Amino acid sequence: MSGEGAGDAGGPPEVPAETDYLSVRVRGIYTTALTELLQDSTTDGVPTRVVQASEPIRDRFDAEFPATAADATVEPTDERQGIGLSGAPWAVTRLAERLASVGRDTFAWDATLPAGAVYQGVVTDDVGSGAVVDCGPDSGFLPYSAADDYVEEGDVLRVQVRDPRPPWDDDRAELGTDLVVDGGLVELRRGGSRGSSEAARMAEMLPVDVPDGWAPRWDRAADDAGLDALADALGRAVDRVATVTDAAEMDPDDAPCPLAAPEATIWCWFGRESRFELDDHRRGVTATMPGHHRTKAADYAASAAVDFAEAVAGERFQPDDPFPFAAVTRQFGPREGDRLALHHGKPDGRLITLGHGEVRDYDPEGQVTVRRQMSAGGTYDALGVERQAGDVAITKLQEGRWWYPTVYRGDDGTRRGTYVNICTPVELFPNAARYVDLHVDVVKHTDGTVERVDDDELDEAVARGHVSEALAEKARGVASAVENAL
Repeated sequence: MSGEGAGDAGGPPEVPAETDYLSVRVRGIYTTALTELLQDSTTDGVPTRVVQASEPIRDRFDAEFPATAADATVEPTDERQGIGLSGAPWAVTRLAERLASVGRDTFAWDATLPAGAVYQGVVTDDVGSGAVVDCGPDSGFLPYSAADDYVEEGDVLRVQVRDPRPPWDDDRAELGTDLVVDGGLVELRRGGSRGSSEAARMAEMLPVDVPDGWAPRWDRAADDAGLDALADALGRAVDRVATVTDAAEMDPDDAPCPLAAPEATIWCWFGRESRFELDDHRRGVTATMPGHHRTKAADYAASAAVDFAEAVAGERFQPDDPFPFAAVTRQFGPREGDRLALHHGKPDGRLITLGHGEVRDYDPEGQVTVRRQMSAGGTYDALGVERQAGDVAITKLQEGRWWYPTVYRGDDGTRRGTYVNICTPVELFPNAARYVDLHVDVVKHTDGTVERVDDDELDEAVARGHVSEALAEKARGVASAVENAL
């Protein structure tokens, strides 16, 4: 899936005939905004309903939300840069289409290893506390504590995805060897005994038979659900049991290979413009400070500070108030003397770190200057100049700007060229500057020649669906402006 949220060539999975609405559970720092955005929206004629809402959300919206099974779940990624959507493929695809349209700098990607998927994997490496398992589309990590038996390199194992990971994350998806299926309010685990547990007794009250050898575990939200909702959730789980059981009994000739994918997972990454769009949605429900989501995404500690500010002075905030860059960075960084990484995202979801540097200059109006020591060897992209020992890169980063320049200098101060990267609006987080590279760039050689490069790569990214045409046009316009200015 691309930044435009397009489905595959065959179109999105069909909505089940018995579906009255798409139910979605939302959690995390984007909950209020996404609830306002999704509630009562319609895609392909199917209305969306938010379910299993927390008490603060019920109070904030002054509404009751059904305690029914969710077709899909939306949760923030660990570093809060975006969200993961997991659940029924038809529901996940339609939600992703809606969320990918939040702003020009929202991107969406299908997970290579989606939640709940089952694979015939091959163990390729031992990494201390677990093993790396090649699943075919990608490799995952199997903790030894989640394996049924002793594991060693070369073993062929049936594994299931426990915790999928976004493409910009360095960690691999976490795997397990036991089988678990999710029904929205309940999960069934293979190998457990039904026994006389409270969960099993609740299941026995319902007109749905739990397959032998599978044990139920109810979500806390089940406490507020009616019997019909519980039966529906258990029925969904039982239906998925058949899918993964069939996969577990397969004995494919080749490994690694996929066996079953009862759920889909899609990742959405929000850029700076998109976070401010989400602020607007949230502001329609409750008092919201400028840069609410931008600040919360920057640092875990910032969440409490934002909540406190809104509780004390929320009604004083106005929609056209500027983002308080100086106040946020003085509290959380980056400031002069800090170490700052350049997190160079790619439109296909990968994240490349362009080294770390020292913040040499800090402007409370929204700019920092970072100095990086370069290693010898190779050349500077598009400049055609060799990297030499002692070279330094001086990068000026402006919060919210669609481009940033880097000047390369030799150890004697001689300018070796200037490279201007065209990207989604820069966000200056405490430990890293974050953006997505938009391929096209502008360089200025030491003889004063200005050259625009990599337009073909941007065109190719549009053709592949990685970059929307609207975002590509913005990138081309920025590149033209920079080229003329240089």
